[in-house]
Amino acid sequence: MPFKETCRMEERVGMLSDFDSGAFSVSALCRRYGISRDTFYLWHDRRAGGHADWFMDRSHAVHECPHRTTAELEARIIATRKRFRHFGPKKIRAWLMEHDPHIVWPAASTMGDILKRAGLVTARSRQRRQIEQGRVVCDASEANEEWSVDFKGWFLTGNGTRCDPLTIADSHTRYQLDTRISDQKISSVKRVFTRLFYQYGLPQSLRCDNGSPFGSHGAGGLTRLSAWWLRLGVDVRFITPASPQENGRHERFHRTLNEHTACPPAQTLKAQQIAFDRFRHHYNEERPHEALGQIPPARLWSPSMRTMPTQLPEPEYDPYYEVRRVRSNGQIKWGGTKLYVSDALIGQRVALKEIRDGIHIVRFCNVDVGIINRAGKFARFAPVRHKLRKAKTVEDQPGPKCR
Repeated sequence: MPFKETCRMEERVGMLSDFDSGAFSVSALCRRYGISRDTFYLWHDRRAGGHADWFMDRSHAVHECPHRTTAELEARIIATRKRFRHFGPKKIRAWLMEHDPHIVWPAASTMGDILKRAGLVTARSRQRRQIEQGRVVCDASEANEEWSVDFKGWFLTGNGTRCDPLTIADSHTRYQLDTRISDQKISSVKRVFTRLFYQYGLPQSLRCDNGSPFGSHGAGGLTRLSAWWLRLGVDVRFITPASPQENGRHERFHRTLNEHTACPPAQTLKAQQIAFDRFRHHYNEERPHEALGQIPPARLWSPSMRTMPTQLPEPEYDPYYEVRRVRSNGQIKWGGTKLYVSDALIGQRVALKEIRDGIHIVRFCNVDVGIINRAGKFARFAPVRHKLRKAKTVEDQPGPKCR
């Protein structure tokens, strides 16, 4: 029993013992013990009631609660949690309200208490949040405005085979377009995107990190894969290196994907892919999403109106650009000499424009990939970083960086 509670009980017994001695009046006892006359008579009457534990504190809980959740509703809540073991109280409430809207379901906090009593909720240790220095304000505002892509960290299946899940999602609706086991080769990832583009159409842009096969240290940070995206009219949005928070929703999805499908992993790659496909249906069609007002992503997403072209279009440039085709060794011919540009752009048409006396900018599609100085040397640009920050005016935008 807590020490403070023990002291309070001893004071009550001592107070009434002093009263029984006749040496103190009620007023004197109240002053001595620092209580009111009503409190004194409360304990006096309790002792007079004859209960052996009169001096102990009693529960302040009401004897009856007309708003108490019925046993039937509690059983429904517990059954839903057991069916969807990764649903928290908010998602359980949203799911039940969707399927039984005529029932007045208790608040999410009440559902949380019910799950705690049933031993179905494990408390998590929470860390203090760091002070934010900047806020995400520029976000996709409609479906297919931006897709995000990344490789979830690899793991081993039950038979010891390496599994590399490639995940692709719509940034606005969180709709999961695919989770596909694939190696990190450009040809393999391109096959996945070719199927998705034919099936769902083209997004306006793709958000990705700077690692292979999406980005490189070459001109403009491009690879043959991201150059193919640009040829299709899909903008490539590279995040800042070592800044996964700029693709935070996708990183958070990876944690959910891991909890549902890889703890523990399946025995084989085939079984693991089946688990990914099953979870994708659940995530898109059944699982309420808090960021979407507790409705599934499939309610908001629809395929893109931009269809996949049957023939890859050539880049179009303004008439004041001079066009060169990158040779098989990554070079172009310029000013009577050969300049190395990029292996990622082999076979591609690039354009050059003089921006100052003797200085030319080199562009591929709508991306400036480098600059040729007066000495005839090519310097490659780092990729443009598309941070999720407040929009600035054109005058405030920094120029391209040289490497």
